[in-house]
Amino acid sequence: MIVTVYDSNAQTHQLEKLWETDTVIRVPESVLPDFKKGILYVSEIDGNPNAVDGKGGVAKITVDGKIINLDFTTGLNAPKGLGRFGSELYVADLSEVVVIDINTGKVKSKIAIDSAKALNDITVNDKGIVYVSDSKTKKIHRIENGRSITFLTNVSGVNGLKAIGTDLYILGGQKFMKADSQGNLTQITMLSCGGDGLEPVGNGDFLVTCWSGHIFYVTTDGKIETLLDTQEQKINTADLAYDTVKHILYVPTFWAKKVMAFKLITAP
Repeated sequence: MIVTVYDSNAQTHQLEKLWETDTVIRVPESVLPDFKKGILYVSEIDGNPNAVDGKGGVAKITVDGKIINLDFTTGLNAPKGLGRFGSELYVADLSEVVVIDINTGKVKSKIAIDSAKALNDITVNDKGIVYVSDSKTKKIHRIENGRSITFLTNVSGVNGLKAIGTDLYILGGQKFMKADSQGNLTQITMLSCGGDGLEPVGNGDFLVTCWSGHIFYVTTDGKIETLLDTQEQKINTADLAYDTVKHILYVPTFWAKKVMAFKLITAP
């Protein structure tokens, strides 16, 4: 199935749906790939997105949508964003960042984030520095050597993060921005909805989701193409993953309780 949604810009990309999971995944919010092992890690909220209830966890599925283990990690509190450095998996878990042994699924440690209320997305740069957003307090925190400091404040609607080199790409409400290492912000473009997840395509462009059910292709100079709109079907599009080699998007659908995969097709 080819999904084409045209907007006012010249449409040069479209999505082809490849599969969706046939097993209920308990409110999936974020997907993190390990392409060498053919695995997708999926955060499962399993209930109220703001509840400290111990019902959440992390699942493992294959890159073709088969379930490996829905209970790889258990006992979390509405987990959302996922990040990885080496053998450690980092999970945004409301008020703390949980560090998990990626080989066993066991919790190694928990990093409390001062004044945190709704930790959302996580990204880790190539030096192992972790950034995590807090959508309620409008802050982005930076974790290095297990210690956190506040990196940015007053970022309204802050959600999706992606660290690339010394830069941090940020979705704050409808704004798509970039921060340098000192926290100086540059706006890239404005979306039509509140941004959720973002992933680099590999050529300077980005794939961006809105939780409402939108996927956009955003060019380096801020031009936007709408690739998917499932708002009417009430299928959310949360914190995606992307395979830059095979050009496949992996999209968690939150309340629709499945993960979907799409091929990104570029017009010749």
